[in-house]
Amino acid sequence: MFTGIIETTATISSIDQEGSNVHFWFSSSISDALKIDQSVAHNGICLTVVALQPGMHQVTAIEETMRKTNLGSMILGEKVNLERCMAANGRFDGHIVQGHVDGLAKCTNIKDCNGSWELSFELASSAQTLLVVEKGSICINGISLTVVSCEGLIVKVAIIPYTWEHTNLASLAIGKTVNIEFDIIGKYIAKQMSLRQ
Repeated sequence: MFTGIIETTATISSIDQEGSNVHFWFSSSISDALKIDQSVAHNGICLTVVALQPGMHQVTAIEETMRKTNLGSMILGEKVNLERCMAANGRFDGHIVQGHVDGLAKCTNIKDCNGSWELSFELASSAQTLLVVEKGSICINGISLTVVSCEGLIVKVAIIPYTWEHTNLASLAIGKTVNIEFDIIGKYIAKQMSLRQ
């Protein structure tokens, strides 16, 4: 389980295809503290550390992960957000994040608000908008964020300077895709409602 509070960013050092799997090497300030078989969220994707080198760690993404997330569009030198699993005695500073990405959303606008930023994202379907509530939580590229508004397919979130400077959002461009994970409580409620109908 994660909380959507990003620890640091990692840089993609290599990308190697092997059959339908893709192996990624990342360099980061926490790579030396990781262990093989440890789960780490990369842009909100729960991936297992499979190998280590000084200052670097490797993960493997299967075909489904490549298809459902933005890993498939990433290139060498690009940055991802990292978060290790929540410690059992840790503070719950964000919200419940599983690292199971629900899909992709496209950035449609980046608004500079003179000290903060407002980002707009287009969801893939109207069914997804039922999982988004104003002032509720949403996970974007692994970051726990508060929804400012949801109108039609467009979800808006506000970004404070600290988040802008310490995640990969500052390198986001209009048209790029991000990983989206909806609030698990909302997903369970939606599932129960659908069963009742």
